[in-house]
Amino acid sequence: AGVKEDSFNVMDLAEYTKNRPWWRKVFAPSSGSSTEKYNVATQLVIGGVTGWCTGFIFQKVGKLAATAVGGGFFLLQIANHTGYIKVDWKLVERDVNKAKQQLKFHSSGNKMSPEVKSRVDEVIIFLKKNVILTGGFAGGFLLGMAS
Repeated sequence: AGVKEDSFNVMDLAEYTKNRPWWRKVFAPSSGSSTEKYNVATQLVIGGVTGWCTGFIFQKVGKLAATAVGGGFFLLQIANHTGYIKVDWKLVERDVNKAKQQLKFHSSGNKMSPEVKSRVDEVIIFLKKNVILTGGFAGGFLLGMAS
């Protein structure tokens, strides 16, 4: 019996992007304005589709995470009630109070570290330059969350 070997083509992504100018336009690392590259309709479609996909995935992952956390908490309560585990509630209360104090401390200062501030500024500049794309993404994200 003859054994047929499957052959796979290996694609070098770097070579592929060199030969495809549209690929470089879409995924260029520059954070410049997309208005130079695309018309309004294209920006809305790109933003809407990526937003919808992100919202849909976010919704599914959010439900899964909520189920996992809720189920885990439920199992811990059952294990605690039946005596399989013992919870040191004083330690839990102390840690919760410590976390509350840290949250109050960080929110009262209202100062960001320079690294965070520079990243926030970069994001704001990008959003201002790409308002239409961002608007399409936001709309698509909300539709994706609703579906």
